[in-house]
Amino acid sequence: MRILVIEDNTDIAANLGDYLEDRGHTVDFAADGITGLHRAVVDRFDAIILDLNLPGMDGLEVCRKLRQEAHKDTPVLMLTARDALEQKLAGFESGADDYLVKPFALQELDARLGVLLRRGRGASRVLTVSDLEYNLDTLEVVRAGKSITLNPTALKILQVLMEASPAVVTRQDLETRVWGEELPDSDSLRVHIHGLRAALDKPFGRPLIQTRHGIGYRLVDLEPSA
Repeated sequence: MRILVIEDNTDIAANLGDYLEDRGHTVDFAADGITGLHRAVVDRFDAIILDLNLPGMDGLEVCRKLRQEAHKDTPVLMLTARDALEQKLAGFESGADDYLVKPFALQELDARLGVLLRRGRGASRVLTVSDLEYNLDTLEVVRAGKSITLNPTALKILQVLMEASPAVVTRQDLETRVWGEELPDSDSLRVHIHGLRAALDKPFGRPLIQTRHGIGYRLVDLEPSA
């Protein structure tokens, strides 16, 4: 699962990241409310861990804007050092799904996240562009009824492109989303895109992956079937 941690305390953020990544999750970070809200709106996450006290914009306002203005239903686990009932109620009223008071055990956080993630799976987690489908839970890719096998890196690239479709994803953003801070050599992305085209486009006649030279890539059907 992909989880966004919005936390300005670097030690807490690092501990959360290490713990969650050890359990197979992909973790992204934001250290202030404004950046966190932007990431939560622009990118797709399975859950958000949101600190209440943040610079720029506090967690209550982040959550409120996420629900009321962006209309995002991503599960939110709110963290706070305040254990007063009114603070918890304020968190729930802003749209948080659960509340955890600092200091907390990482095992409890993991258990609460698990509940939120299971709830979120009740909704469809299948990305669709034209006749291409990608099931994020089963990692199955199907185009025109035919199953397609892709390696893990190709699956990550495909997810980013499908979530952004029909918008263009810059080369830099795509590399960061797929490889994080450990960026590959300059040819790696091009090689993986070539492999995706061979698997997704060539057998089907209508290409979905487009290159915007000097910018990046997008996945879109410009030749809809009649």
